[in-house]
Amino acid sequence: MHTAIRFHPPSYDIRVEQIPAPKICDPDDAIVKVQFAGLCGSDLHVYRGHEAVDQIHTCGHEFIGEIVELGSNFDENALNDRPRLYSTLKVGHKVVSPFTINCGECQFCRLGITCRCLQSKLFGSPSLEGAQAQYVRVPMAGGTLFNLSDPALEEKYANLSSITDSSLLFLGDILPTGLFAAVQALHHPKLLPAILGTPWPDHLVEANPSSAIQSDDTILTFAVIGLGPVGVCTVIALLDQLAKKQLRYRIVGIDLLQSRREKMTSIYEMVNRAENYTLGTFVAQGVDEAKVTVQEWTSGVGCNAVLEIVGHNSALALAYDLVRPFGVISSVGVHGERPFPLTGGNLYDKNVSLDFGRCPARSMLPMAFDLLVKRQDVFGGVGGESSLVDRIVGFEQAVDLYSAFDKGEVGKILFDPWKQ
Repeated sequence: MHTAIRFHPPSYDIRVEQIPAPKICDPDDAIVKVQFAGLCGSDLHVYRGHEAVDQIHTCGHEFIGEIVELGSNFDENALNDRPRLYSTLKVGHKVVSPFTINCGECQFCRLGITCRCLQSKLFGSPSLEGAQAQYVRVPMAGGTLFNLSDPALEEKYANLSSITDSSLLFLGDILPTGLFAAVQALHHPKLLPAILGTPWPDHLVEANPSSAIQSDDTILTFAVIGLGPVGVCTVIALLDQLAKKQLRYRIVGIDLLQSRREKMTSIYEMVNRAENYTLGTFVAQGVDEAKVTVQEWTSGVGCNAVLEIVGHNSALALAYDLVRPFGVISSVGVHGERPFPLTGGNLYDKNVSLDFGRCPARSMLPMAFDLLVKRQDVFGGVGGESSLVDRIVGFEQAVDLYSAFDKGEVGKILFDPWKQ
């Protein structure tokens, strides 16, 4: 038996229960002893009853831990055409998992689109027991897990030993997702004329700046809607990407909660002191103030790209209001079955490109790891003014903290299944 946090339908019913411990069911399985499990904003969709979930199940899709058992397909002599972990993963290795399982072998996985693996399942759903538990079973573990005990990481990162275990959990969902939202927007072809200073469609054949392009035309304006944990990761990732490319920018982060806006401002100020960003500006504001800011920044034109992190129709409608004609909406928020707030006519009338859906977290992990190591000032702490994690607690506080997280009274929460 082991202890787990369980959701009981239809809504707002979380219980800490003793249930049978997971066992190896398939030769590709691994059993992980959970060190930390996260409480994520997308957990609230089920908690609130917004998704049609009618089955009791263990919650949670973010975790790090230690391998305690492996299926028979894990062997030093595993077939060479299988994912590498089948021949290198050992009992005792520390691992982090993306929030979905992926085979690593289908066409989508081979192309890096791991979020659409043909055998994908989501941890913490009726189809796959979650990780807010003392142990979790990981199917297709050789294609899913990321080995934190890989000697190659020690060779690449001289300061690897200083990376906090609590921050490593972010690699499973929120950091790859925030990075994906930023990269997906910044690399969209509709932003290239402003980035290159070359008019459409001339930029497709040459990247020579045009004298017709004015200075303001090449300042990229972004809005990030939602400044919860994923939103914070999105802003940090976007700033990092813009600095690497030496692009001028303006970013407005938007959230209804003042506490989130204050935390994001504190984090930005800390990062800015470390990096001395000189090519742009960032502000965190409420909805109405942000609309005025975008209006003033762009003379009424709108944002080049809007990154929608919330997963709610009102956020998507706001994204449409803020984006300029021929702009981009990069949406990574989890949207349910509610009627879609936009029409084909809306998108046509503004030539808006809408990139929508789940992050390919397993493929994004190496990029995310780079950012995690670089930004331990943000990700490494717990409970500080500029820390992404508010607190680490035992399971006995799960019921109260689900409720507090739902009401926006606390930030990122990590569960320690072994804490008494």
